[in-house]
Amino acid sequence: MSVSDEESARDRVWQQIRAGRTPSAQAVDAIAEQESVRLGSAGVASLRDELRSEVLGAGPLEPLLADPAVTDILVNGLDGVWVDRGEGLIQHPTRFSETDSVRRLAVRLATLAGARLDDASPWVDGLLPGGVRLHAMLPPLVAGGAHLSLRIPRRDSPDLATLRSWGMLNGQIEQLLRDLVRRRVSFVITGGTGSGKTTLLGAMLQAVDHGDRIVLVEDTRELAVRHPHVVRLQGRAANVEGRGEVTLTTLVRQSLRMRPDRLVIGEVRGAEVREMMSALNTGHEGGASTLHANAVADVPSRFEALGALAGLPTDAVHAQLASAIRVVVHLARDGGRRTVREIGVVQRAPGERLATVVPALGPDGESAPGWALLRGLLGDCSGEGGRP
Repeated sequence: MSVSDEESARDRVWQQIRAGRTPSAQAVDAIAEQESVRLGSAGVASLRDELRSEVLGAGPLEPLLADPAVTDILVNGLDGVWVDRGEGLIQHPTRFSETDSVRRLAVRLATLAGARLDDASPWVDGLLPGGVRLHAMLPPLVAGGAHLSLRIPRRDSPDLATLRSWGMLNGQIEQLLRDLVRRRVSFVITGGTGSGKTTLLGAMLQAVDHGDRIVLVEDTRELAVRHPHVVRLQGRAANVEGRGEVTLTTLVRQSLRMRPDRLVIGEVRGAEVREMMSALNTGHEGGASTLHANAVADVPSRFEALGALAGLPTDAVHAQLASAIRVVVHLARDGGRRTVREIGVVQRAPGERLATVVPALGPDGESAPGWALLRGLLGDCSGEGGRP
């Protein structure tokens, strides 16, 4: 097979991609078959394999995507590739030789995600087949070539016992989290990027009674939940004409008409916070979400900022928060390992204007001022009825 035959077939594939048509295995095979007269059956098979690898795969990133330990892949243009295998980012020897190679990969992956990536639309946030979350951005918004961020969903769905064996939590905290779920206490899991919020939420949802119907609302599908009755709602970005967007706010409103026993929002980060707090204040017990925050004490101010996006005054946010969310579970990285750092209870003292989060339990099981409040929510089932 000559180089010109390869380039001719590759050009035809890229003409389809630039025209906005998502490539498929059938389309790639059809293009390869057009060279059958010149290449013969063996040559067509070779060309088909090469085109499939380049057009349908992730090129040099394919081995990293196949690595079960990898959770994140970051491509900083020509400056290198970084991976996270659960212990923080480390640089990987994979490199791109030219900016055009990185750009072609970014455009191809964006097309697989059903999105457009070019000079007129220089960034994309989408979902690849198989559930990998893609973010890509083109120069001149970034320097040194296209930048890509790939978040890889867990292929397994660990439960709380597994997370305990990994060192994310100890036996006492595991029992507390099970009790939170069993007693239908609404909670939010907080932490920084990559701290394990989604993993812990999925594990806790596995402990939900199998008779409950979980309605799960996500902007991009990330949560892995092993439960017999899960209904998934997923947001949708606007198309290239700016139409067709479906926001989390809309989905949360719709979810309330779907008889949820447990309303779960994968991550609250915008105006949907109003609908979420309203739902949890009107009989939908046991709801849950995740939230970016640096500490449990920061949670009220984060909700205050999100409430402002929904047009809620400060007093209204704090009044609803104090009854909508009862417990905060905070995660952090400790020497590269993800751990439950703190558990707190949301409280609004009589006569007080603002809600606060009172620390109840530290990472080593030491009690804090909110321990009695936490025991009051869980009854006598937690901590074997005593102080830790």
